Amino acid sequence: MDIKFRTLNYQLAATQAVVNCFIGQSKSDGNRYMLDKGKRKTNNSLQIDFINDQQGETYTDIAFGNAPIQDMDRVLSNVQEQQLAAGLARSETLVVDDNGKGKNLTSSQLNLNIEMETGTGKTYCYIRTMFELNKQYGWSKFIIVVPSIAIREGVYKSLEMMADHFHQIYQKKARFFIYDSKALHHLESFSADGGINVMVINVQAFNATGKDARRIYEELDEFQSRRPIDVISKNRPILILDEPQKMQADKTLESLANFKPLFILRYSATHKRDYNLIYRLDALDAYNQKLVKKITVKGIEVQGLTGTNGYLYLQSIELSKQAPVAYLELEVKTKNGFSRKIRKVKKGDDLYVLSNNSTQYSDRYVITDINGLNNTVEFANGLTLGVLEAYGCVDEKLKRTIQIRETIRSHLQKEQELFAKGIKVLSLFFIDEVAKYRQYDENNNVIDGEYVEIFKQQYEQVVDEFIEQYLEDSPYIQHLKNIDVNKTHNGYFSIDKKSKRLVDPDMKDKNSESAPISNDSDAYDLILKDKERLLSFDEPTRFIFSHSALREGWDNPNVFTICTLKHSDNTISRRQEVGRGLRLAVNKDGERMDAIRFGENSQVIHQINNLTVVTDESYKDFVT
Repeated sequence: MDIKFRTLNYQLAATQAVVNCFIGQSKSDGNRYMLDKGKRKTNNSLQIDFINDQQGETYTDIAFGNAPIQDMDRVLSNVQEQQLAAGLARSETLVVDDNGKGKNLTSSQLNLNIEMETGTGKTYCYIRTMFELNKQYGWSKFIIVVPSIAIREGVYKSLEMMADHFHQIYQKKARFFIYDSKALHHLESFSADGGINVMVINVQAFNATGKDARRIYEELDEFQSRRPIDVISKNRPILILDEPQKMQADKTLESLANFKPLFILRYSATHKRDYNLIYRLDALDAYNQKLVKKITVKGIEVQGLTGTNGYLYLQSIELSKQAPVAYLELEVKTKNGFSRKIRKVKKGDDLYVLSNNSTQYSDRYVITDINGLNNTVEFANGLTLGVLEAYGCVDEKLKRTIQIRETIRSHLQKEQELFAKGIKVLSLFFIDEVAKYRQYDENNNVIDGEYVEIFKQQYEQVVDEFIEQYLEDSPYIQHLKNIDVNKTHNGYFSIDKKSKRLVDPDMKDKNSESAPISNDSDAYDLILKDKERLLSFDEPTRFIFSHSALREGWDNPNVFTICTLKHSDNTISRRQEVGRGLRLAVNKDGERMDAIRFGENSQVIHQINNLTVVTDESYKDFVT
């Protein structure tokens, strides 16, 4: 299934904000120059002996760089007019101070900030901006700089997915590639081709100390004794920084100067430095305009953490014309010990009786009130329990079991709502080690991890309860009955190239600017490759398990529930995890469930697009 991209007004506004800054600039076919071919064997032909992989064209010695900006004073005036129109702070001068000490570390004569909330399509905006800058002014050489391999892979996937969409609008396609120090032939086509050319590069490829990172600055025999950075910088490329707040170290900024940028565009939801802000779409704007999903947090809380208290968990309260009832999990005595069961309870019920005379409920565990307004249940012994609250001896495994069950319940509720609308519902579990999803015996046979065992047990239990609750034999219930629990979950992790086993991902170094994430491009390739397939009802996967380190650079619009089965005290990590499900959903035809789809009936947008986050913290703790 292909996702259909639409032209949205706020994205056009973000694009036009950049274009307006250069009003008065003449359109140019490019700054022509002779391509440095380096020290290569004599060839009677004036053509370079390489062929562009995507277009099959052979190029001559002529290369095309970006034409210079003609009037910086006019640019400042344009920036100020754009800021006035957008209600933003006025730049008295074009800010180029990179570290607050008056130093222009990047050497760029111009920096423009574009602020866009996560999930609103900033990648779409800067790709469209490249096409529009080419159309209006002839600029054609762009480098997208990203802080991680994760975002790099996501950007490249977006360029692939949007190629036909932009071809329909502009009647041309951009040539794009990921910088690879071992595939330098792309740099020659980048320089020699007169069309739109885009290089995607992660900051580690030119700012790290490793051997591969140094190659961009070295004269290489296989590159005809040329330095790759010299070939790149000759084009005076326009740099687009995706998440620039993660690339603010002085060393990184100084490295950007080596590209000799014509100017720099910075796209982020959370800029750390205010250069020249020309467009803002913040979180409140995005929510009020219904451009992202509404977020609901289910925070699992625990009180009375001692082994002497009887275990209880209040799952939900059901309201109707009759007296309210509650669904309560308790430990029921059996012949073989104890078994946790969900019981439908009402005012006056005695848990000692319901548990088959379990002594842990002998101390006046009689329900005195079920309050549907406050979502609480009160007992004769003074205990008050809230919905999603556990009481008693709750260990780590039990806490995770509750989270997994609540995720499945949220999933089924949303799935029933959207099934007839043709919208596939996905749920995402973030875990902290592969072994909790999958293990292997000495013969390399697959063994379910702890969380898979819990998931399968809870899934079958919750589905049975759900089918019993909704007695009508609807198409959705029939669909639900036909699903194989073993096929409805899948794991996205790194894969060991030798053993083919799922493994924990390699992690980039921790630093003050970012929580640790994965460096494994193969893991992201798997997630991104399956993005569109997962949206189809023909694909049985509905529940996705992934490592918490793989929380950046990708998303899926039909993720409606995110469950964090891990400890996290990092605000950045939480935002990144939630960001995987913020984008508005699409139906089976690839159509976005947005304002264009529903017109004046806009309240439907957030009824459909609601992201539930299941966490082991209270709502207050999570959003703090």
